[in-house]
Amino acid sequence: MKEPLILHLDMNAFFASVEQRVNPKLRGKAIAVIGSAERTVVTTASYEARAYGVKTGMTKYEATRLCPNIIFVIGDNKKYMDASEKVFAILKDYSPLMEVYSIDEAFVDISGSLSLFGSPENIATAMKERIRDALGLTCSIGIAPNKLIAKLASDMKKPDGLVIVKKEDVAGALKGLPIKELWGIGPRLTERLNMLGIYTCDELGRSPASILRQNFGIIGERLCLMGQGIFDSPVAPVGEEEDAKSVGHSTTLPMDVSDKATINRYLLKLSEMVGARARQYGLKGRKVSLTLRYPDFFTFTRQTTLSAHTSDTRVIYNAAQGILNSMRLKSAVRLIGVSISDMIKGTRQLSLFEEDKKREELLSAMDSVNEKFGRATLSWAALLEEGETSGVISPSWRPQGVKRVDVA
Repeated sequence: MKEPLILHLDMNAFFASVEQRVNPKLRGKAIAVIGSAERTVVTTASYEARAYGVKTGMTKYEATRLCPNIIFVIGDNKKYMDASEKVFAILKDYSPLMEVYSIDEAFVDISGSLSLFGSPENIATAMKERIRDALGLTCSIGIAPNKLIAKLASDMKKPDGLVIVKKEDVAGALKGLPIKELWGIGPRLTERLNMLGIYTCDELGRSPASILRQNFGIIGERLCLMGQGIFDSPVAPVGEEEDAKSVGHSTTLPMDVSDKATINRYLLKLSEMVGARARQYGLKGRKVSLTLRYPDFFTFTRQTTLSAHTSDTRVIYNAAQGILNSMRLKSAVRLIGVSISDMIKGTRQLSLFEEDKKREELLSAMDSVNEKFGRATLSWAALLEEGETSGVISPSWRPQGVKRVDVA
């Protein structure tokens, strides 16, 4: 059996690069892609803008302060989806084992492709050349024995890089590397590990698994293995991914809102978007979560568990509204999100009550009309005062299934 050889491809400043390719006047300029809402944040900055310190998540004010000549471009998700699908089509020419990780990232198991295409370098170089020739875009590629190290390697040399980490070189690549650089170890986990005196990957790999289990539960042993560069998650080809663990939508509000009546209208809109997506793919959730963000960007989530799984807009909305009513807001909010989790792929159950039957028929009719003529063609009367929910494409976007969100 051949040892795994995993390639991770990461498109360089993807949204910004697509915009620069489409509009030659933007090439070589400091640009930032933003959402259409007035109070949007930077989703991607070109490398010219990054040289001034502009980063994802910054407000337009912060970006302008660092780079006075920055050009803001409202993102066009359809363009990014089209470019993404073309990139993934190229990757599949080299291996059927291709996993889409996000709209601009993918893992490819090239273990069985070497006899056809030659060395790992040949495969990576061919991919990069074809993407550049077909789309005018660059990417960075990392190749390693597993997904964890391949993703790390693709980030070592940007833009337009190619880094190969052989099995015997994994320990050296991790030695002295801050744990925050490892895929899956975010700020909070980094802070908790630091409190245990663990700052680097090799320190993590040497830590007793029993201590890590005691502090982090079931993931403790996995963290220890990650510190050693051991990661056994296989590449999951398109169509064979794990079932969705949640379905959610969020929106940044045009202005900070403290009035609960206004917040409730957004809750209904988001609940409908969540419910419609879940119904489209036959999914139901039992936990409903409400996420709020204050103007200082402090973000928190509260959730409730329902008595039964659902994809009914009204049930989701009532649960989210109940969470909101149970809390006292410290200030106005700038972002609202609604999601459902604890998912099942449900078979449709026959309703026993006439009211339930009518509601199911109403939702089914709304879904059919909106699928044919566009989202929100039919909507709830309470939403007539609100504009369209705007936003950028989710990092969890996938080319098919419930995670494919065709946003405007």
